[in-house]
Amino acid sequence: MKDPKVVPTLRELDGTRRGTWNRGQRNEFATGKAPAMKARESWHVLGIMSEFIEAAERLADIRPAVSIFGSARIPAGTPDYLLTERIARMLADSGFAVISGGGPGLMEAANKGAFEGKAPSVGLNIELPHEQKGNDYQDVVLRFRHFFSRKVAFVKYASAYVVMPGGFGTLDELSEALTLIQTGKTRVMPIVLVGSAFWAGLLDWFREQLLSRGLIRPDDLDLMTVVDDAQAVIDTIFEFYERRSIAPTSSEFEQMLYL
Repeated sequence: MKDPKVVPTLRELDGTRRGTWNRGQRNEFATGKAPAMKARESWHVLGIMSEFIEAAERLADIRPAVSIFGSARIPAGTPDYLLTERIARMLADSGFAVISGGGPGLMEAANKGAFEGKAPSVGLNIELPHEQKGNDYQDVVLRFRHFFSRKVAFVKYASAYVVMPGGFGTLDELSEALTLIQTGKTRVMPIVLVGSAFWAGLLDWFREQLLSRGLIRPDDLDLMTVVDDAQAVIDTIFEFYERRSIAPTSSEFEQMLYL
């Protein structure tokens, strides 16, 4: 009788799900499929690296910049679209390049507003099975296949985040920005949520569930500022950087935006 403490080998588990997997792996190595899979993964890594390099070359000179997130499903002419367009125009005229996802909806509104302003309009486009179609208001167009490298570009070149109403993708970007700042993996910068009625329920849930259970600190909620109009977005960003220094000169303020 076998010692029950002895863990059976994969060969002894032959015929089970684990054993079947093991035989399949041996067959893949025998037929050369496994090396082909590894080569394919290596090409994926190289693809991500190439996207990093292109983003670094194309975006190095666009700072200071603000990344604007929002839904691809909100059509032109709606209040959220017009507000996003106005915010982007005011940011561009204030000297900030505007970075969006390059697609339709509020991404288009962000690019359109900046395109008509004084600073570059940047689109970080990505290949998706639906929704993502590049808009016509981009001075700088980058195309990504990988979300990972695209997310880094959103963060690396931004001096602030403006988050408009949106779905899972927008919530993903918001959560990621909060996590990176909370954990010290990126510098502290303003995160401006636009639309108090839209964000109220989520913020209440943060307080009632996350904060009350000790899952976040009270000051984590201070990472976000909720506003309702375009001028408040501009004021929030400028006031944030002005608080980091006593009466900064224009050159010092510009350096702060590059941090």
